[in-house]
Amino acid sequence: MKDSEEQWITSVGIDIGTSTTKLIVSRLKLARTSGALALPRFDIVERELLYSSPIHRTPLSGADEIDAARISALLAGEYERAGISVRDLKSGAVIITGETANKRNARQIVHLLAERSGDFVVAAAGADLEGLLAGRGAGAQERSRRIRGPVVNVDIGGGTANAAVFLRGKPIGTATFHAGGRLLELDRSGTLTAVSESIRPWLRAAGYRLSPGDRISYEALYGICQAMCRDMLSGLTGTVKPERREAVGRLTLGRPMASVPLIEEWTVSGGIGRLMQEPRPRSLAETAVHGDIGPLLAHALKDCFAREGLTLKQPDETVRATVIGAGMQSTELSGATVHLDASVLPIRNLPVIKAELPPEEAGRPQRLGEAAAKAIRTAASLFEPDGSDPGPPFALAVPPAKHWSYASLQRLSEQVCEAYRSAYPASRVLVVVCADDMAKALGQSLSLRCGSGMKIVCIDQITVEYGDYIDLGEPIGGMMIPAVVKTLAFHGSEGR
Repeated sequence: MKDSEEQWITSVGIDIGTSTTKLIVSRLKLARTSGALALPRFDIVERELLYSSPIHRTPLSGADEIDAARISALLAGEYERAGISVRDLKSGAVIITGETANKRNARQIVHLLAERSGDFVVAAAGADLEGLLAGRGAGAQERSRRIRGPVVNVDIGGGTANAAVFLRGKPIGTATFHAGGRLLELDRSGTLTAVSESIRPWLRAAGYRLSPGDRISYEALYGICQAMCRDMLSGLTGTVKPERREAVGRLTLGRPMASVPLIEEWTVSGGIGRLMQEPRPRSLAETAVHGDIGPLLAHALKDCFAREGLTLKQPDETVRATVIGAGMQSTELSGATVHLDASVLPIRNLPVIKAELPPEEAGRPQRLGEAAAKAIRTAASLFEPDGSDPGPPFALAVPPAKHWSYASLQRLSEQVCEAYRSAYPASRVLVVVCADDMAKALGQSLSLRCGSGMKIVCIDQITVEYGDYIDLGEPIGGMMIPAVVKTLAFHGSEGR
């Protein structure tokens, strides 16, 4: 692809959630965004939604298993209605969200669907990533570029509430809570038909004793919804009262945000975000129209925002925010300064190990080689060498530095090659992700140092952190590589 040319690729987003499954198809426009005299940089400059599926009930074959056959048939039908084939898809993500990520076969399902959904459609799961994608799809990230203070989007579905905070277009924190519309299910008479295991610890800490078969009044149910929303918002704003500390802790999934900024604007997406826009339920029969507490929870949350004086704005998307984020916002590009052996691509689900320097030494390229060698030794203790697998066990992330010189680049490549060959003698692929625009020069140096037996993939213009996973697709137009940076986390029986 010539620098002056533009190119469109087709992307898919698939969201398999606690209550619903959705699919979108979009087009992403790739174009050069750097000046004629600068290093080439290509970005996704335009996104166009082509097709949005109906909202389907997530098919299950039991209480703890996703129905693989029905999911596959559902998606095949949506591809046909969208007028596309798997061969047309060059980007996108399958994301499994909420309570569905706890199902016994969740990991197998999401990876199987990704492999059958196009050249570079990746598998993704985890509350942090779900929150970020929903925040992007709901427009909170873009909105944060236009105002001074932070914007938080809370995506609430059937089983979890995933919050992402954005400041000036950058994500600065995420948090997840056991809050959702299907955590308590009931019929139109007010009889509880199901109580999710994930909400039981909070119920006990909050002083509620509920079991399937219990009858509950409208007023009592509203009180429970109010308490759930109040504890979630206090956890997000850092205003937890001492007597509610245990309850908020039980409601929180994973670690809370380390520091909570003063939020300027809030948006709510997901199924609860959509229900906030519908008429308020006035009875148990109206509440249980979907067989759960969703409608009442939505308006209890709306009441909490009003009571706390928080600025609530309308999101760009509600129930489709996550799937739009997965299909239209998950892919980044590494620019034309890459060095790679395309025969090893695509690569999926590669853990990231980052070379770290103390703050006082940050930016000093002469010390990065030592830090990179240390990171490789750390990786060897985490990802044991497998003599039968010549592929890359991880991606090495190189942070930015000041004043790269030829000598410092050569020293870095020498230390990386030496440490990598020592730790992984059977591996024949080395993947390096650079923050600085130096992938071509570093990649060439690594190739010379490591020899012809090692295939090098060295990319730049992508920001990753320790603990991330990265997916790398096949080159587009011979110059650009699509990349997805993500967090993979399966809870419950699947582990993390």
